[in-house]
Amino acid sequence: MATIWKGTISFGLVNIPVHLEAAVRRSASVSFRQLHKDDLAPIKMERVCSRDGESLAWADVVKGYEYAPDQFIVLSKEDLEAARPAKSKLLEIRDFVEAGELDPRYFETPYFLLPDGHDVKAYVLLREAIRETGMVGIGTITLRERQHLAAVRTVGDALVLELMRFAHELVDLDAFQFPRADVVRPQELTMARQLIGNLAESFDPSKYRDEYYERVMAVIEQKLKGERVAPARVVEAKGTRVVDLMERLKESLSLDKDAPAKTTAKSTRGRSAAKTKRPTAKKKARTTTPRTSTRQPAKRQRSA
Repeated sequence: MATIWKGTISFGLVNIPVHLEAAVRRSASVSFRQLHKDDLAPIKMERVCSRDGESLAWADVVKGYEYAPDQFIVLSKEDLEAARPAKSKLLEIRDFVEAGELDPRYFETPYFLLPDGHDVKAYVLLREAIRETGMVGIGTITLRERQHLAAVRTVGDALVLELMRFAHELVDLDAFQFPRADVVRPQELTMARQLIGNLAESFDPSKYRDEYYERVMAVIEQKLKGERVAPARVVEAKGTRVVDLMERLKESLSLDKDAPAKTTAKSTRGRSAAKTKRPTAKKKARTTTPRTSTRQPAKRQRSA
């Protein structure tokens, strides 16, 4: 992989030479090209003036900021150059904060921070200190001619840098009204906690698949082979009805509890059935044995 950025982590008087590598693959979403229906030629998007309908060359295009409806101010290349942050190869950690204090909405894109050079002691020192304290380093980095807020944390034996959003990019929670906690009864909360506990397990990302992506790729493979693509199944939407929350919680808990119980009952029934079949077979064997004429008079004499 190509190195994205090379520079130095700085915290206090400690400097650590590092470089950035991608920590996630490109989006697995399927991308499509727009084509002319008749000859399947790719379509070119033209720059057209909305006022006179004329096609424009790049030389006739400028960047403008809409400061009021249909009111623009033009920013030249020089204007934007003046606003760009100074180029820097320094990632300065300004603060360390507890990981639990960070709103997950701040985080955007992760990158691996790898040490440069043979002296990795400072890298390991920062990694282990962050790991043991449970803290996250917060600083700024200039990447692709833009300044970013950034967090430095540990993932396994790696230091990971996560580009973050600035506070003004987040929607204020006060812009919405969320329900209060007191609408839930204590019994409901207890059962909900129990249900979560029953479903709790270690995170295994391999369990979850992008099913839409897989289905689209399967359709593409079918079409490449000239096979007929089966029409999509139509699932009718069921009507929404008001349900009792406690009843649903009880049903959910009973489903989780019944799974092993059903297995036990089934095996018990199997053993019981096996026990009852053997005497039945013996009785049937005795019944089908032909009786001789000499035995019948003997029984009649004893009963007399």
